[in-house]
Amino acid sequence: MNYVYETHLHTVEASKCGKTPGKDYIDYMIDLGYSGIIVTDHFFTGNSCVPADLPWSERVEMYCSGYEHALEAAKGRDFTVMFGIEYNFQGDEYLLYGIDKEWLLAHPEIMERDRCLVRDLVHEAGGIMVQAHPYRERDYLSAIHLMPSVCDGIECYNAANPDYQNALGYRFGKEHDFLMTGGSDIHLLGQKDMGGTSFPYKIGSISEFVRAFKAGDGTPVQKRNAAEAKEFISVEATSELTTVTQPPVLPVIDHDNL
Repeated sequence: MNYVYETHLHTVEASKCGKTPGKDYIDYMIDLGYSGIIVTDHFFTGNSCVPADLPWSERVEMYCSGYEHALEAAKGRDFTVMFGIEYNFQGDEYLLYGIDKEWLLAHPEIMERDRCLVRDLVHEAGGIMVQAHPYRERDYLSAIHLMPSVCDGIECYNAANPDYQNALGYRFGKEHDFLMTGGSDIHLLGQKDMGGTSFPYKIGSISEFVRAFKAGDGTPVQKRNAAEAKEFISVEATSELTTVTQPPVLPVIDHDNL
């Protein structure tokens, strides 16, 4: 039996673009066949709804509230709720796994760090840094920013992106021999397509997730027409998500080669 975990999820409590309270995800995700979720709200460097003029501790409390509401709602259920962060630099965003609220409270300097220094801080805490949707293109972005040297892996499937962008990300992951995740990037209930990362055993905490990912035990999966589909399918077995059919529209900036 495989266990599928949502690795990219936003709540209304902390993400400006979020539409769903943390507590409302539990029954919904269980019904879709998930064994757990990682709440990855936009951090203060990105599309956060947390006021910037609050004291640091109050900002962190508010930021973590979506995760905490989901965690409370999952009590007594066979469902794992974990904490993560989506951190933005220049439109390139990274999913940080393996840190927690106490770590954030102790590290306000994270706001002033570049990609390498954020990676170093996360690594010191035993965590990992995974680039989300590396080839995402939007009308508010002017370029695709890549920096392979800071990544512990990439999100090769993001259910909110077109197939060609996911295929470009998959190729990027293969070229750099990265470990890869799948995720839905879900903001509201009823999203048509979903994604996740499957493991051959249960994951009980974010530290277990980090260990399992680093061991190479995760498999990116997708569920098209999620409300009707019966099972998750491996991204690697989905040709339209692995075969590049067009180049990126935006210019690509590789920061490692500047």
